Amino acid sequence: MSIERFIAKRILSGSGASNQLSRPIVRISVLGIALGLAVMILAVAVVTGFQNEIKAKLIGFNSHIQISNYDNNTSAEPKPISKIQPFLSDIKSNPDINHISVYATKNGIIKTQTDNEGVLLKGVSSDYNWDFLNKNFVQGKSFTVEDTVSKNIVISKYLSDKLNLKLNDKMIIYFIVDRFDSVGTKLRTETTGKDFYISGIYETGLEEIDRVLVLTDIRRIQKMNGWREDEVAGFEIAIKDYKKIDDIGYDVDKLIGQGLVALTIKQTNPSIFSWLDMMDINVIMILVMMVIVAGINMISALLILILERTNMIGILKALGANNGSVQKIFLYNAVYLIGKGLLLGNIFGIGIALLQQYFGIFTLDEKIYYISQIPINLNVMDVLLLNAGTLICCVLMLIVPSFIVSKITPVKAIRFS
Repeated sequence: MSIERFIAKRILSGSGASNQLSRPIVRISVLGIALGLAVMILAVAVVTGFQNEIKAKLIGFNSHIQISNYDNNTSAEPKPISKIQPFLSDIKSNPDINHISVYATKNGIIKTQTDNEGVLLKGVSSDYNWDFLNKNFVQGKSFTVEDTVSKNIVISKYLSDKLNLKLNDKMIIYFIVDRFDSVGTKLRTETTGKDFYISGIYETGLEEIDRVLVLTDIRRIQKMNGWREDEVAGFEIAIKDYKKIDDIGYDVDKLIGQGLVALTIKQTNPSIFSWLDMMDINVIMILVMMVIVAGINMISALLILILERTNMIGILKALGANNGSVQKIFLYNAVYLIGKGLLLGNIFGIGIALLQQYFGIFTLDEKIYYISQIPINLNVMDVLLLNAGTLICCVLMLIVPSFIVSKITPVKAIRFS
């Protein structure tokens, strides 16, 4: 053990202390670091958890990437494309691709005896991934697409409450359809109603989706749109790693060729993802402020320790210790106190995060925040980086104040005692 570490250890143990002025100040500094780190851990865990929850809900319905006809039609009834495409084999063989399915959409109006509501029907096939909706069903379950065309439909709790519809109820949805003759000439446009039976009721908390989206058999949408069995609105692609969405979206868009377009979920919902990205700025501001506060606390504690030990510094210099050795003594002290604060901060921050993650103590208004409780995403790497960053920043901030020992001369220090 070096002489600097030995002396630092003796100071921390309280041996030979001239007074106890530094004790409460040191404790306050350690507590400040602990609270600062706890706030940083919770801020990162809450914001990343919130971002992940919202992204998961949007992606759960629309997947990561959608391929559709490239035209100026932004309605829910785009021009159809063939579901037999040469690029599908290349997409399916891509190791970053998790799943691909077809879909079709059509606008409709649910009409009951007391009310009516405009909806967007999304037709899905047997290749549709129900994993996300299965976690969000409040009643019933998903339907299966079999040989016969299914009349089952999945609606949201928002629609079921507003229209007073219950599980297994029969409902009628009205559509505007175009009638064509045998050579494809449009004859007329008319309104028609189709029967559906509610097989499941879901709730996601995303009102933009819950208030309009219902799911049914894709073949009913194809028939109402006048499409052939091999015609769909597009393809939905799920990828394995969200961080690669921009690169994979670009590659898919190049692969599909002219006449089609591949859009990522970020491109189809730019306002929501811009809002989520802005949260990163808030987190950065919190981290910077907490590190500055922790650093100022430790600077105050270090200066008090130096002033309290002025006599000791003079004696050490009189015995031949140089400024660097004396600085190391107080920096060792500071690193120990910072480490103690980090330990307490981890206990507080991680403890509160785990309580919220498993017990959902703190709730939110789902109509405003899209989720019913504060989400938590505890990542080991994030916690390690926060600890390392706080330690490094605080130590760097203490180097300059530690140079005050070079201004202390042995004669004045010993006389001061």
